[in-house]
Amino acid sequence: MKKLLSLFLIGLLALSVVASGCISGGEETSTNTKGKIAIVYDVGGRGDLSFNDMAYLGASKAAKDFNLQLVELQSNTEDDYTKNLETLAQQGDYLVIIAVGFMMTDAVKKVAAEYPNQKFAIIDGFDPDMPKNVMMILFKENEGSALAGALAALIAANSGKDKVGIVLGMEIPVLYKFEGGYRFGVKWAEDYYKQKTGKDVSIDVLYQYTGTFNDPAKGYQAAKAQLDQGAWVIYQVAGGTGVGVFNAVDEYLSSHKQKMGPPFAIGVDSAQDWIKPGAIIASMMKRVDVGVYTAVKDAVEGNFEGGVLELGLKEGGVGLSTVDDVMAMFNSLPEDTQKQKLKELGFNSKDELKQYLENTRKQVPDWIWTAVDDLKGKIINGEINVPKAFNKDEITAIRNAKTWQEMMKLGE
Repeated sequence: MKKLLSLFLIGLLALSVVASGCISGGEETSTNTKGKIAIVYDVGGRGDLSFNDMAYLGASKAAKDFNLQLVELQSNTEDDYTKNLETLAQQGDYLVIIAVGFMMTDAVKKVAAEYPNQKFAIIDGFDPDMPKNVMMILFKENEGSALAGALAALIAANSGKDKVGIVLGMEIPVLYKFEGGYRFGVKWAEDYYKQKTGKDVSIDVLYQYTGTFNDPAKGYQAAKAQLDQGAWVIYQVAGGTGVGVFNAVDEYLSSHKQKMGPPFAIGVDSAQDWIKPGAIIASMMKRVDVGVYTAVKDAVEGNFEGGVLELGLKEGGVGLSTVDDVMAMFNSLPEDTQKQKLKELGFNSKDELKQYLENTRKQVPDWIWTAVDDLKGKIINGEINVPKAFNKDEITAIRNAKTWQEMMKLGE
């Protein structure tokens, strides 16, 4: 039943957002526009409730704001990456072609070299030898994840618990940044808690890479195992797989006759709190929409430059969701979908949903939210530098570090 619900949720969002135009699985819409942009999704694609859907939101907003036609292509397998990019590039009439996901790095590098006059942007992809017509949009996931780790650890410590969890998708470099940042935040929180209460705490981080971004059942199994081991907050970094994490936490609460946590889940990429109100305390928003929108805006205005564009806390590229963020995400759904979702969740209005989300956050003491804001400010002003892990050796070093100060030195 849980798996069916997960698939329903994914399908619901996939149906709720309507493309401006699409090919390969849909009909291209002819409109009186000033130009065209294209977006190529990774395997899994739209409907993941996070990464790919955020990319769509950014592209669709840019298409509306600049009167552009948006064309979408879905990659069904990794073999489709190059084919999809070439299909678009050879047409020669796109202001920019956007590839969504680290896995398309090699394909973008190859096709961009073959079509030097076509502008490309890739989300999360980096190669030092990337052609000059490619904008590589990266995010400081380590910074946003540090806030998630601090929040998780302080909630656990406040409840007398000593474990938090993180469930991830494929074991790739970008996810090491999430994991490393989360661990940093946990260690920082241990230090903060001791200073505030005078009590020593040691919070263990349980982690599992599921190997997939579109299998809610695997996310559920991983989260249930962590809950069984005592994890009090679980951060999901697994795209559509993460819906299973939400299901596991929600099931735990139901079995203990609780409507709200703790324990809690933490969402990722988009403001996912609305998916399971009461079970999700916040989401680490990775503003893929901001990155996509920026690439289109620069192309439209003639300011497009190849190279790296990196967005962190300071640039608004990452951060913990607010209730207003969640409602903005919910309001982006078509009106009939909003009504359907409210009915499913048992709310009579959006105001009721908003109040419920606010009440969920009140389950966490104000001093914890203040502590997380304190960490955010210190990261933004440069007082604290959250390390980045790009490979197995670097994430192993972070896992083995005993303090956040030791971790910070690893990033110097």
